[in-house]
Parts: sequence; C-alpha cells; structure tokens
Amino acid sequence: MKVLVAVKRVVDYNVKVRVKADNSGVDLANVKMSMNPFCEIAVEEAVRLKEKGVASEIVVVTIGPATAQEQLRTALALGADRAVLVESNDELNSLAVAKLLKAVVDKEQPQLVIMGKQAIDSDNNQTGQMLGALTGFGQGTFASKVEVAGDKVNVTREIDGGLQTVALNLPAIVTTDLRLNEPRYASLPNIMKAKKKPLETLTPDALGVSTASTVKTLKVEAPAARSAGIKVKSVAELVEKLKNEAKVI
Repeated sequence: MKVLVAVKRVVDYNVKVRVKADNSGVDLANVKMSMNPFCEIAVEEAVRLKEKGVASEIVVVTIGPATAQEQLRTALALGADRAVLVESNDELNSLAVAKLLKAVVDKEQPQLVIMGKQAIDSDNNQTGQMLGALTGFGQGTFASKVEVAGDKVNVTREIDGGLQTVALNLPAIVTTDLRLNEPRYASLPNIMKAKKKPLETLTPDALGVSTASTVKTLKVEAPAARSAGIKVKSVAELVEKLKNEAKVI
C-alpha cells in the first residue's frame, strides 16, 4: 500500500512571530523554519504503518519555495522513501493547496493520504476536508487512532462528545490530531541517508493547476498587549469589579 503524506513548512513553534513594519504579513527574514507539528505526527503514523508491514511505500509531498526541501529531507530522514516538492513562491490559500495535492494524488495514486489536521501558521483546518471533496475519498479527521484492516481503515476521531470511530473504504484521507502518536527524532545515519533519497520537483503549471486566489490579505497585526492585572483586598471588591468594570457577571 502506498501512503502519501502532505507536510508544510512553517515558522518553528518556539519562535516568537513578528509582523512586518508595513503590516503586509509575517516577517520571515532570518527566522527558523520547521515542519508543522501536526505534519510530523502524520509522517510518524505513516512510518509506523510501514514498520507494521501495512504500507509498502511512503511518499512525502510539500508545496512551497525551494527551501522547503529542508522539511522534505527531514521527513525522508524519519522514514519516508521519496519526496515531491511542488515549488511555488506564491502565498497559497487552502483551496489552492488542496487542488495541487489533488493533482499529486492523481499522479501517485496512493491508497492512503495522511496529513496534519491544521498548520500552526494559518490555523485554518481546511485542506484535508477540501482534498476529500475534490478526490471523492472518504475522510477521517482529527484522528487519535488509525487501524488498516484489508481494504478499510478504521479511524478513531476526537469529537466534542468524546471519541467516534469511522470505517473508511480505501483510498481514504486521514488528518492527524495531537494524541495519535509521539513523533520520533531522526538519527544521524538516517539524516545522511536522506540526502541520497529521490526528491522530485514539480510546478503548479506542470500539474495543470491554477493557484490564483480570490482572497487578498489586507492587513496583518500582532495581538494587543495584555494589560497588567490588579490586586483586590476582599472578595466583595472582586465581585464588584467583575460586575461593574469587567461586566462578566
């Protein structure tokens, strides 16, 4: 079974994000970039499926600038077999990404697509669902457990009321939640081996996909600084301030 894993290059979660002086976007100059944490979970799940003998090949794909090869090499070091980079310097929305992934799915014909439920930069939680609509594949979102049985995959989903298990016919799409697994670290020998693994570069034009967006970012602002708290001398004063000043009771 071939597994396709989609990953995204994002600002490292340990980095404090800065907004450009002209408020046109996020300042990425000299900023550490990493693989989206939810995508790391997706790669780990694919590798575990291969270790169990369920998956025969893992193909990892990302859409972004040429520097996104760094994240692909990381995925290869973690256990993926080969990588595909759809090179684009444009700021792509979720639908454009889903269309490009659809083209890659058509090309690779995987039986299972695994991806993070959302990226920590845009936080949209849309691409997996859009890809499901475009491909017509069954989808299991917010997965905390994945079990492949024959021509079906059972996905345990995290929902508001607890857990829900759905059975999907393959091919299918799974988006990963935090509790699915704990991603491993790449060993030095595997990092060296990853440098020799195949990495194919494509373009949106070569895939026949238009990435023109109908959405325009007008302004990006940093969140307002949190004001300092105050101390009160009694419960009565606390209640009075919550009622008359904060107006929350």
